Amino acid sequence: MDKKPEVEHVSRANSEELYHDDPPYDNDSPELDDELFNEKPDLSTASIRHYFATRLSTLLDLPIYHTDKRWYQVINPIPGLKMMTASDWNFYFLGFFAWALDAMDFFCVSVAAPEIATTLGISVTDVTWGVTLVLMLRSVGALIFGIASDYFGRKWTYVTIVTLFVIVEIGTGFVQTYQQFLGVRAVFGILMGAMYPIAMVTALEGQPVEARSVLSGLFLPGYTFGYIMAMVWYRLFANTYKDGEGWRSLIWFSGGLSVILIVWRLFVPESPDFINMKNKKKRFNEAAALKAASNGEVQKEKKFWQKFDRSIIVTLKTEWLMFTYLVLLYAGWNFTTHGSQDLYVTMLTKQYGVGLNKKTVIIVTSNLGAIIGGIIMGQSSEILGRRLSVIVSMVCAGAFLYPSFFNAGTNWPAYIFLIGFVYASFSVGPAYLLELVNSTHRTLLSGVAYQLGNLVSSASATIEARIGENFPLGQPGMYDYGKVMCIFCGAVFAYMIFIIFLGPERFHKNLRVHDDEIEEVRDTSEGESTSDSIKERV
Repeated sequence: MDKKPEVEHVSRANSEELYHDDPPYDNDSPELDDELFNEKPDLSTASIRHYFATRLSTLLDLPIYHTDKRWYQVINPIPGLKMMTASDWNFYFLGFFAWALDAMDFFCVSVAAPEIATTLGISVTDVTWGVTLVLMLRSVGALIFGIASDYFGRKWTYVTIVTLFVIVEIGTGFVQTYQQFLGVRAVFGILMGAMYPIAMVTALEGQPVEARSVLSGLFLPGYTFGYIMAMVWYRLFANTYKDGEGWRSLIWFSGGLSVILIVWRLFVPESPDFINMKNKKKRFNEAAALKAASNGEVQKEKKFWQKFDRSIIVTLKTEWLMFTYLVLLYAGWNFTTHGSQDLYVTMLTKQYGVGLNKKTVIIVTSNLGAIIGGIIMGQSSEILGRRLSVIVSMVCAGAFLYPSFFNAGTNWPAYIFLIGFVYASFSVGPAYLLELVNSTHRTLLSGVAYQLGNLVSSASATIEARIGENFPLGQPGMYDYGKVMCIFCGAVFAYMIFIIFLGPERFHKNLRVHDDEIEEVRDTSEGESTSDSIKERV
């Protein structure tokens, strides 16, 4: 069967005439490795026209058409999971549990907001401002630690972030004033923004291609798994420490769990893909420096250019368009989750008078639905491709909007399906994101794009609450939040269908980075050893 192309975007690589007249990069750059960099976008009229003309055809060019396997063989995740080694599983769960504990730390404040407000003598609204502060500062963490991860390694960046998490969580449990609370939550926001990309890259970058989709499908719902853990442990720690201050024990316990991750990561070596990427990038910079010197660049700047990482320039030239698209995409994706969840509990409480126990059941079961939906659609993207999987998920989620938000106290099972399809769409994101960005700055690009999109969507609850004030229900302070959430989510789902339809697809792009020189030496030594053993036997 025909093999599906790995690279498909605004580039002359889509045509048969590949850069005969103009090279894809500047003439002063050395030959570029396609394992490190993507192609520079071609913004000629012909290329742009061709790109948009092929959006529908590439969307419907399903991966199932390019394999000899039957659909039930493709959708079966077991063969792909069997290909994973013990090391693969180790890296995956290091990433997954880091993301899940990160989410748990975040939601510990959300679920305990009333108790925190009472302890500190502030309003619940003041506590939620601390939650908003976390969302606003995530991009800072993604930028700082994304650079650190791509330059100094996954291992020690991971350990540093989790260690700081422990310190911040312990500090949060000891706060006595609102200013102290905001200070530790601000630092937490930076660390939370740092954790997502390093956790995602740790979990997914070295995995077998056949297992990538189902692993991606499970990874992102780790966020909802963290929410469930926060709800469960909140109940268990409710009457611990001092009366009304069980939230302190909850947060200390959450920080203590992170110590397990630190010890675990210390016993696991650095990612082989990072080591190979670092070696190849070093040779690229050396070749670039030699080429610049041969072109007669000013010698007094020699020391600076020897230390300067020229891969940054290449990434800026090749990834700016893709990065812009990813920010727009992730703004929509984050709007789907925030728009459907942030005001939902408020709606259940104020509009429909749902009690605490029933609310807990609804939230926990809907988050379990999110995990199941993510796993199913993640693997289904092996048949449908990434883009079509998102579109199908958004259409199905739209079908459950009306029953989810109108008479929600009775129709709450529909909300389980709504959230299931929302996260089914979102679960395709980790694999799709890693397949689009280059390997050289994988953590930086994926993390900042995700968190900038998250920043844009952080005002979802405020937007919905403000619009809701235009739909009063008669009683003071009661508004028709269900109608607002239904309209808002419908608009966001339509936006997601539009933006993903216009996007590229690099299905099953190779994420591994191989160091050819090391492998050549290894192959040579193995060949010599084999030859010697043959001689001995003769």
